[in-house]
Amino acid sequence: MIQQITIIGTGLIGGSLALALRQRGFAGRIVGCDRAQVLAQARRRGAIDLGIEDPRQAAYGSDVVVLATPVGAILDLIERLGPLLPREALLTDVGSTKAEIVARAQAVFGQDAATRFLGGHPMAGKEHAGIAAAGADLFQNSVWLVTPVQGQDLQRLSADDSAPHPASQPGSTVAEYLGWIRRVGARPLALDAVRHDRLCAWVSHVPQMLSTSLAAALHDEFGDDPALHDIGGRALREMTRIAGSPYSMWRDIALTNAGNIQDALLRLEQRLAHLRENLRTRGLEEEFETAHRFRKA
Repeated sequence: MIQQITIIGTGLIGGSLALALRQRGFAGRIVGCDRAQVLAQARRRGAIDLGIEDPRQAAYGSDVVVLATPVGAILDLIERLGPLLPREALLTDVGSTKAEIVARAQAVFGQDAATRFLGGHPMAGKEHAGIAAAGADLFQNSVWLVTPVQGQDLQRLSADDSAPHPASQPGSTVAEYLGWIRRVGARPLALDAVRHDRLCAWVSHVPQMLSTSLAAALHDEFGDDPALHDIGGRALREMTRIAGSPYSMWRDIALTNAGNIQDALLRLEQRLAHLRENLRTRGLEEEFETAHRFRKA
């Protein structure tokens, strides 16, 4: 039974997970690991019971350790913490790319990876980072992607199974943790790590790059012209909302999923070129019709 969870990185995702676990009745201890000022704020908000700055000390005695840092730090922490954790402890993460993370966990845990590691990616977030933006309802009605390591049957474990899993049963901590993911409002969905990274390049990473590029281009074209903001309206606000997302997070996503993002951006560049060349032809109408079919689906 999970009695203590350590969350390394108590910002938006880690802090929200802690708040959601508390709201949904987790009675065990939640330990946070971050900078001192972040931990102090997390304590004030009631997200954690104890704050420890050193990851190794923070992980001590925990049944589950959640890595809620940027992807580069997740890769490093798997290397640093993996060999130190007891065999019965589960190490998991919330990273936005998965292929490199799963490969690193497989290398560190070897044949035990299926019971000692769970790759995860909650498809939830905001354009603002940090514990101040965290909320217990962040994961409501969202998908929590889980990516299997070799020998891990996450299709079975991510099913909505309320039956108890004895502590002696292999994968029982994985199953129990997935149960808590469901309790905080998310739906676990198993997905191969390579497929995850290609899909997320299109549905998450490229939209961020588009919003960032549009906002940067508007800044270069119009600067602080107040008329732009006066007439921009809802469409402009929606298209540039996530342009406020922190570079510190997206740097590591771009580095660890560069190939998929480059391929997707190239396909999109070709599509934009097609639009530009067909502004006065029926080709523009055909593009609108194709887009409408996607939206209706």
